[in-house]
Amino acid sequence: MTLTFHWFLPTNGDSRHVVGGGHGSTPGGAGGDRPPSLGYLGQIARSAEQLGFEGALTPTGAWCEDAWLTTAMLTQVTERLKYLVAFRPGQIAPTLAAQMAATYQRHSGGRLLLNVVTGGESAEQRAYGDFLDKDARYARTGEFLSVVRRLWTGESVDHDGVHLRVERAELNRLPDPVPPVYFGGSSPAAGEVAARYADVYLTWGEPPAQVREKIAWIRELAERQGRTVRFGIRLHVITRDTSAQAWAETERLLAAMDPQRVRETQRALARSESVGQRRMIALHGGSAERLEIYPGLWAGIGLLRGGAGTALVGSHREVADLVTEYHELGIDEFVLSGMPHLEEAYWFGEGVLPVLAARGLWSRPGQ
Repeated sequence: MTLTFHWFLPTNGDSRHVVGGGHGSTPGGAGGDRPPSLGYLGQIARSAEQLGFEGALTPTGAWCEDAWLTTAMLTQVTERLKYLVAFRPGQIAPTLAAQMAATYQRHSGGRLLLNVVTGGESAEQRAYGDFLDKDARYARTGEFLSVVRRLWTGESVDHDGVHLRVERAELNRLPDPVPPVYFGGSSPAAGEVAARYADVYLTWGEPPAQVREKIAWIRELAERQGRTVRFGIRLHVITRDTSAQAWAETERLLAAMDPQRVRETQRALARSESVGQRRMIALHGGSAERLEIYPGLWAGIGLLRGGAGTALVGSHREVADLVTEYHELGIDEFVLSGMPHLEEAYWFGEGVLPVLAARGLWSRPGQ
C-alpha cells in the first residue's frame, strides 16, 4: 500500500510564525497576518492538489471558520482534492449529518472525508448548548455513528438510545461513495468508539514508541469487534534542503514566541479534559529547553497551539526517513501542516514526496 498524504487548511488564519488556537486554547494574533479568506484558502487548496496531496483537513471549533461551509465553497475552485471535514456530533442531528454528507458527495464528485470530533472541552461544548460530560459525549458519538452508518446503507432507522432518538429516519438519496470516518482520542471511551465505527484512527504526533502502543491498543479493540482499522497521524512539518536550514527555522519560530503568551497558553492547556492534550503537554512540560523529543521530532509548536503540537524537522531525506519509520509501525495516512501553509506545502511536496516516490512508498493520486 502506498502512503496517503493530506494537507491542512488554516481556517483560523495563517502566518510565518506559530499561530495559536486548537483544542483547549485560544488563537493568537499571528493568524491575522494572513486572514482565512476564501482567496487565500483557495491558494492553499489548489497548491495541495497540484503537489499531489490526497485531501486537506479543515478543523472545527470556536477558534476557526465552519468547516462544512468553507470546504463546500472550496470544492468549486479545485478539481480532485478531497476535504477532511471536522465536525462535532453534539452540534448536529445524525439524520441531518447523513443527509449533508450525501449532498456533499453528489455536488463535489465524492470528495468528502469526515473527521468526527467528540469535543474534549466542556466549556466550549456548553457555548454550543451541549452540557454532557466527556464520557457521555463519547457514548453519544457512538450512537450518532451507529445511526449515520445505518442510514448510509439505505436502512430505515428507529433508534431510542440514552442520548439520541430518531423514528423512521431514512435518506432519499445515499452518498456515493460513503465517506470514510476518521476518528481520534486517547481515552478508554474514545478507543471503544474508534474500534466500533472508525475507518481511520488518527493519533497526534507522539514519538514512535508511543504511537506503536496506540496502534496495538486500537487494533486489539477493533479485532474484538471483528473489524480492521487503518491508522493515520497528525503532524506539522519543517523540511528544507539541509538539516541545518530546517533546524534554523525552528529557532526562528521559537525566537518569535512571546514568553507571556506561552505561559498563558500552557495554563489554558493544563486545564484541558483531553487525554491526548495531556499527552502532548507531557512531551515538553511547557518548557522550551527540551523540544527535540525524538530525533527529528520537535514539540515547539505545542507551546502556543493546542491539539497536534509536534513537527517533523530535517532535510527532505531525514523527514522521509521518519515518515518511513512511522509507516513501518502501521501508519498509512499522514495529515500534515506547516506555517505558513502555502509555502510549507511546496517544501514538503517538492522535497519529501519525490524521495518517498523513489522508495515506492508514494505515487501521485490518479496515477
